[in-house]
Amino acid sequence: MSIPQHVAVIMDGNGRWARRRGQPRTAGHRAGVKALRALVEQSIRSKLGYVTVFAFSSENWSRPLQEVRVLMELFMRALDREVAELHDNGVRLRFIGDHSRLAPALRERMAKAEALTAANSRLQLAIAVGYGGRDDLARAAKRLAQDVVSGQVNPSDIDEELLGRYRDLGDWPDPDLFIRTGGDQRVSNFLLWDLAYTELYFSPVLWPDFNGETLVEALAWFADRERRFGGLLEASS
Repeated sequence: MSIPQHVAVIMDGNGRWARRRGQPRTAGHRAGVKALRALVEQSIRSKLGYVTVFAFSSENWSRPLQEVRVLMELFMRALDREVAELHDNGVRLRFIGDHSRLAPALRERMAKAEALTAANSRLQLAIAVGYGGRDDLARAAKRLAQDVVSGQVNPSDIDEELLGRYRDLGDWPDPDLFIRTGGDQRVSNFLLWDLAYTELYFSPVLWPDFNGETLVEALAWFADRERRFGGLLEASS
C-alpha cells in the first residue's frame, strides 16, 4: 500500500461534539487532546514521516476571550504532560506560525520541547499555532526581502523554489494527504502553498471521535489515488 510521506490535519468538530452532549465547547477541546494522541500513535504505527496539525489559527484569536484562554491553558498543560512521552517515542516536535501573541511562558515551553526532541527522527510532528497560510506567505516574503536588502539574495534569483524555502515548512516535503475531520470541505487558510498538489480527504467524524481507525481509512483512500501532479499517466499497453 502506498503510504504518504507527509500528512496534514485540520482537527475540526470539537465544539459540535461538546454541544451534542450538552457540554461547553471547552469540553470538546479537552477531548480533542486525546484524539491528537491517537493520531500520533497511529502515525508511528503506520510509519509516516511527517505530520502537521492545525491547533490554533491566526483567525482563532477573534474567538471569545474565555475560550482562547482555555485553549492556551490546555495547550500549556498538554505540553507539560505529553512532551516527555513524545520524546520517549522518538517524536520530534516543531511549532509553526506567528507566536508573537502567545504568552512568554508558553513560548518558553514550546522552545524547550523543540530542544528536547531535536534529535528524534521516528516521526516529525509540526503543530501550527497562531498560524495562517496567507500570513505564512507574507512572513516568507518579508524574510526574503530582508535578505535581498542585505545583499544575501539577488532579486533575479527569486523563483518558486527559493521563495518556498522561506515558508514555515520550507525544509519539509509538501503534504501528500490532507485530512479534515468534522464534515466541512475547505482548507481554511491552512498551508495554502504546501497543499498545491495534496490529496484532500474530508471525514464526517468529529475530531474528539477520531481514532487510529479513522487515520487508517484515510490512508487506504489515499492508496487508491492516482497522483499525476498536472501530468498524464502513461498509457497502458
